Amino acid sequence: MTSKGYISNFSQIGEPAGSPRSSDSDKHTYDVIVVGGGTAGCVLASRLAEDPSINVLLLEAGGSGKGQIFSRIPAAFARLFKNRKYAFPFWTEPQEFVNNEQKFWPRAKMLGGCSSINAQMAHYGAPGDFDEWAKITEDESWSWKDFGCYFVKFENYTGNERYPHVDMAVKGSGPVTVGYNAHFHESSQDFIDGCKNLKIPFSADFNTTSGTRGVNRTSECQLIVTYIDANGTRVTSETAYLTEEILSKPNITVGIHAHVTKILFENDGDTPRAVGVEFTQNQDGPLYRVYARKEVVVSGGAIHSPAILMLSGVGPRDELEKHKIPLVKDHPGIGRNLTDHPTVDLYFKDKSNTSPKWLIPSGFVDILHALKAAAQYLLFSTGPLRSNWGEAAAFVRSDDPVVFPPEEFSAATLSKDSTSAPDSPDLELFAIPLAYRSHGEIGWPIHTISLHCCLLRPLSRGTVTLKSASPWDDPIMDPRYLESKDDLLKLTRGVRLVMKLAKTEPVASRVDQNYKGPYSDEMDTHMIEKSDEELMDLVRQRLETLYHPTSTCRMAPERDNGVVDSRLRVYGVKGLRVCDASIFPSIVSGHTAGPCFALGEKGADLIKEDLKNAKGT
Repeated sequence: MTSKGYISNFSQIGEPAGSPRSSDSDKHTYDVIVVGGGTAGCVLASRLAEDPSINVLLLEAGGSGKGQIFSRIPAAFARLFKNRKYAFPFWTEPQEFVNNEQKFWPRAKMLGGCSSINAQMAHYGAPGDFDEWAKITEDESWSWKDFGCYFVKFENYTGNERYPHVDMAVKGSGPVTVGYNAHFHESSQDFIDGCKNLKIPFSADFNTTSGTRGVNRTSECQLIVTYIDANGTRVTSETAYLTEEILSKPNITVGIHAHVTKILFENDGDTPRAVGVEFTQNQDGPLYRVYARKEVVVSGGAIHSPAILMLSGVGPRDELEKHKIPLVKDHPGIGRNLTDHPTVDLYFKDKSNTSPKWLIPSGFVDILHALKAAAQYLLFSTGPLRSNWGEAAAFVRSDDPVVFPPEEFSAATLSKDSTSAPDSPDLELFAIPLAYRSHGEIGWPIHTISLHCCLLRPLSRGTVTLKSASPWDDPIMDPRYLESKDDLLKLTRGVRLVMKLAKTEPVASRVDQNYKGPYSDEMDTHMIEKSDEELMDLVRQRLETLYHPTSTCRMAPERDNGVVDSRLRVYGVKGLRVCDASIFPSIVSGHTAGPCFALGEKGADLIKEDLKNAKGT
């Protein structure tokens, strides 16, 4: 046992795969097996374990993030993206409509999943997103009116006297601490004031019962609420849900470094039933098996969940035949509908020379600054290492004539409204108090700030498929970025708005508008003078992921190529569910961690209810 409650000695969990199944029916058998301890998986396992009649096993491919300093320090998260111990450093296929380039797609490999390596921006999406889910699934329980209670259930907003206008009456007292507990740089306040001067209203709280909207407006800006606690440390689904109290319960087992290679099935009449999983510690290690009396729940995320299902024989027939994987259930929708939030980064010289460029050190002086900040944080839990980088954001509609006056934004004609509702956004702008490249790995030796535009509701759809029948080969990820021309046009509009913001006070005074020094050719101050066609080229050159892939095991009617029903049950297979971002019927117009927390909460309630009903019959 490596830490309290976590087991890496698999003989304590399961039995060797090559041996006959134990005659002791309770040995190595659990009521529910959760595959994947990510953002939703930890929530699910913890809530199920609150019922002493349910025996739960949680299997996670990585280890614990509780002792990982780069995960706990808010500003250090980008240091984990390319660390194979804590993340899968995936790359997409070459993107046909983005200069045929591959894009870096890190996925977490530790308890807490991507809640352990993301930018801690606590934004849940728009109410219209979930009303759209209810319409797609034909189940009102997914509407904002009903599903919204699960956001209140997980959230524990901590008040801050500097932000007195948050309505505490609509806040919950759940396990996930959120609030204005991050460090905010002056450039982020400039971003907010600049947005207000562009007629984007300020909001005290995006995450109310009204969501990202307000009375008579469709746009809002805000210093961002974060998943950072009052001590200045990151809050993850592991730290919030796998507490000492939960781990001390006799009915929950957490296995770490457990790579699930496939789901085990038996025939239940004419229908396959999931009865367990096979797992190992590494490619050359022995295989182990565990069994489920009631349910196997896959919570591997939008990449691993469809991959595990296909490796187990549940997926599109042609895909499985190509890799000679025995077919358990033909499921054409698995691995389809891949949707992600593409973003474009813009770089500007910081005239004040106050940016925290030492976060990506480029010399001895930067190292000294970093050591000073580390001491400040470790000794007093204060200072710029409490920053989550993405300190301020604005949400707008690309067709809002107030924010996008027709006389200034007339060239790009949008053919389709992709938003979830008339008062839902399709673009996000956000500010970071320094500029970076290569996903936070490389910076500039000069003081910079960066502004960003993200497309929240892309029309382009991609796929996740298998490279081979081996669980050790990375899946093939093809998001098909910018396949829809509308996606390109909307991002171009957003980029032009960012350029306009850089010329709007007080941002304009912070940006060196006439910088001619080192790296001036890499700064974007004069891009506002470019044509739409030139800005489209910039979008293609700069486009990256915001780390939000979803919808590859989509919750929708089976006739619409849905994979799971509105109770998260995989169609045509008994005892098998999926609970993570892969089931999103459509991508939310916000950040995905909050909906995953809420999904884990609701998923646990659905399973408890179904197990209780089955026991009653």
